[in-house]
Amino acid sequence: MTKIILSSLLILFSAIMIFLNHPLSMGLMILIQTLLTCLLCGMMIKTYWFSYILFLTFLGGLLVLFIYVSSIASNSLFKINFKMKFTFFLFLPLIFLLSLLFMNKLNFMNNSFNSDMLNFNNLFIFFNNENKINLIKLYNNQTFFLMLMLIIYLFITLIAVVKITNI
Repeated sequence: MTKIILSSLLILFSAIMIFLNHPLSMGLMILIQTLLTCLLCGMMIKTYWFSYILFLTFLGGLLVLFIYVSSIASNSLFKINFKMKFTFFLFLPLIFLLSLLFMNKLNFMNNSFNSDMLNFNNLFIFFNNENKINLIKLYNNQTFFLMLMLIIYLFITLIAVVKITNI
């Protein structure tokens, strides 16, 4: 249930990112999305090392972006858009229901492909190498949703950077 809540919040903050126009609010939204992505990644993979490294990498990039934005747009006013508040409360139940539906479909897919994954895991257990088993955790059916969310997150971040640079 917490995975569903985290993933729906991640989708919601990605949708809110489109309506933001101040660079500091975009940076805060990217920080929140990074924290949610790292928590979701840690829950899916069941080891928090990858999440920790991902968070530190994004935090370092955000520090560089914050220094750049504070030197360029130091005197711009920060306004709260009421249109954004309305869309936030409008999209929250919709995204929660869609993520619930998507997670149920993924659980159905998980059960149908379970025997194939057991055969694939037995192949790596034969080699008895810890690194290969940890690597397979990133790309199996259980973490497919996490990888999809990371791809969408990087795409939305790319759009935000292009939007910021086209002033």
